[in-house]
Amino acid sequence: MSKPPRLTLPSAARAYRLSTDRGAFAVHEAGEPVRGRALLVPGFTGSKEDFIALLEPLAAAGYRVVAVDGRGQYETPGPREESPYGLEELARDLLAQVRALGAGPVHLVGHSLGGLISRAAVLRDPAPFASLTLLSSGPAAIAEEQQARTKLLVAALEAMGDDMPGIWAAMRAHDPEDAARDSPELTDFLRERWLATVPEQLIVTGRALICEPDRVDELSRIALPKLVLSGSVDYAWPVPLLDAMAERLGARRVVVPGTEHSPNAEDPATTAAALASFWDSTAPRVVSQ
Repeated sequence: MSKPPRLTLPSAARAYRLSTDRGAFAVHEAGEPVRGRALLVPGFTGSKEDFIALLEPLAAAGYRVVAVDGRGQYETPGPREESPYGLEELARDLLAQVRALGAGPVHLVGHSLGGLISRAAVLRDPAPFASLTLLSSGPAAIAEEQQARTKLLVAALEAMGDDMPGIWAAMRAHDPEDAARDSPELTDFLRERWLATVPEQLIVTGRALICEPDRVDELSRIALPKLVLSGSVDYAWPVPLLDAMAERLGARRVVVPGTEHSPNAEDPATTAAALASFWDSTAPRVVSQ
């Protein structure tokens, strides 16, 4: 799971609920759209807080940046049934969020599962978007080893979804070294986020990570600037697979050295610089007469 490097919003950011024609979504927002706007979509078991360290540098670069909790994810509520959490439904939510942000194209960034949701939204309707960044998000299902771990989690949620505290305790006990590295504040937040996430959201999106087909060829036919950004190590989608996907897409490729599956949290300064550079490169050129 992604672990935010800090939990306090920068002074220039604000938290609120974004009203859309598909409901209200909890968001963090910073900046003014001097150079453009961006929507940041978190991954499996994640939340808008995974982007908290990107808000200030991207706002300083001239962008209005909005990070969102999807339906059933942390501070955005959702129903206790499975049908609203399929990727196509979550893609429709994303398109509604973009409509609610107002006029002008949006730079879309999807982290991990958020990349699959973002891809589905772009394939449904590319018109509202200025660019697409797939952040640590691959061409199809996650790697086999990670599929096995996710299947175990999905099975536990199917059997014990009404005991989210019990599942959380089992997860932390399974990897005590990872848990021991977390500060008390971060530990409390991670538990709170887990308990607030709707089990059915995790079940359905977990299945998507296990079964998602390769849609890269479809995406390559969309005339939209694309960036594939990742850490130098990734266990969900190995880096050579991401390299190959970028080539198939004709996308810009950036690797953030020394990071793994969440460069947005592990090295936010470098990640923000890469995003701003890419977004700047997509701006229309003014040709002098």
